[in-house]
Amino acid sequence: MGSMTEPAPESNHRKPLGIRFLEYIQGTTLSYKTYQAIVLIVTFFAYASYHATRKTTSIVKSTLDPQSSDVGLKLYPWRITYLQEPAKLSWMLGDGWAPFNGSDGTALLGELDVAFLAFYAVGMYFSGHLGDRTDLRIFLTVGMVGTGLFTSLFGIGYWGNIHSFYYYLIVQMIAGLFQSTGWPSVVAVVGNWFGKSKRGLIMGIWNAHTSIGNITGSLVASALLSYGWGWSFVVPGLMIAFIGLAVFLLLPVNPESVGADGEDDELHSPKKIGEGVAQPLLESETEVKQKAVGFIQAWKIPGVAPFALCLFFAKLVAYTFLYWLPFYISNTAIDGKYLSSSSAGNLSTLFDVGGVVGGILAGHISDRLNARAITAASFMYCAIPALFFYRSYGHVSLTINIILMFITGMFVNGPYALITTAVSADLGTHSSLEGNSRALATVTAIIDGTGSVGASIGPLLTGYISATSWTAVFTMLMAAALIAGLLLTRLVVAEVTEKIEESRSQSRSPALEV
Repeated sequence: MGSMTEPAPESNHRKPLGIRFLEYIQGTTLSYKTYQAIVLIVTFFAYASYHATRKTTSIVKSTLDPQSSDVGLKLYPWRITYLQEPAKLSWMLGDGWAPFNGSDGTALLGELDVAFLAFYAVGMYFSGHLGDRTDLRIFLTVGMVGTGLFTSLFGIGYWGNIHSFYYYLIVQMIAGLFQSTGWPSVVAVVGNWFGKSKRGLIMGIWNAHTSIGNITGSLVASALLSYGWGWSFVVPGLMIAFIGLAVFLLLPVNPESVGADGEDDELHSPKKIGEGVAQPLLESETEVKQKAVGFIQAWKIPGVAPFALCLFFAKLVAYTFLYWLPFYISNTAIDGKYLSSSSAGNLSTLFDVGGVVGGILAGHISDRLNARAITAASFMYCAIPALFFYRSYGHVSLTINIILMFITGMFVNGPYALITTAVSADLGTHSSLEGNSRALATVTAIIDGTGSVGASIGPLLTGYISATSWTAVFTMLMAAALIAGLLLTRLVVAEVTEKIEESRSQSRSPALEV
């Protein structure tokens, strides 16, 4: 027992300052469950702030380019001026902002979106690689502060009277790189603290941060538009930087970093090496010996490639709805009536609500069945008829539209949430790694990075196809959902075979006992 208490001072020295302060106030060390609660809360707000800053651009689009939407004019019809120098800058909400208020303004804004998503997808691979080789707490803090800085720099273009397209393009590119630090880091940290048995349900609930972040970003950006569109970027930028400071002060990356011992957690419980003898978890030598898994090696982990390619098509469907659903609703007669842009935007949030339910449901089912691939593939196959019925009958009435949209969001976002959270964490701690925990960020980055490529392609293709036929767009989405499910076939067969063998072995056991 004495050997296990000796490393305590060194462990305490490595603890984040905020954790040491909490232990000083409490007068004792924090329990394992307290650490888990801190991890869930801190990472939840951290990634919600990432999405809040990501959402601002879509809110301000109609202000930068009034021709793309009249929502800004309906909400804020009054004149707003800011005089940096006499007669140098006088802006009226509704006039737009050069270079985005010209005839090619919508196309330029679209190019900003593509640039952001492209650099986000590419940066994801590098972020995972770096995340497994650095302190995730420091890495995540740098990513959040950097995201806040470049989000704010976009808004500073308002006060700086900047009208160069390349300024905003470069800012969005670098912002995309910093944004890519978020997801691999938070999934890796959560995966370090929660065992596989409850991971699906916990991460399904935790994944609601995406919707919370989107809603928060929308409300904050919209509320600040009346004071000048620059504030819609600067305030969310300051918010994520502030939360980044909280991450630096409070986030425990893994149990070893704070000397925690989770006796009930299968990933972190002591491993018996002899009768009555337990091997300590907290040995600094073990941590030093572990080397981060390489990019190619991570691709070779069983299941990484199929799930990554599956997410490519799953995100293609999900992000097409994210970027185009409000536009589709406003251009589709529901019960013979067309909704305004603002009403269509409000109605489209029900797709995200369905996605939250789908993520929790998929996580719970996969935990109960202990079958991630079966759950993800089943949801993708169910998304096909859901898409068909929404396109075919969503126009009949508002009630039917709401019900079908909710169901579609549940089946489309369910597997997307499951794969980017629980599946990524499972594969990052795969048995083939022989106990090496330093693969979580790399695996998460590979899976979500590949999915992000699909996320950028889906909305881009929709922009071209929708000009011809929305039926063709939904046909593309149904085909993508089918391919996503088929890509998991080999893993589904393996899981089904495993279930059959388990049932057979259980049926033999009573007979052997008799």
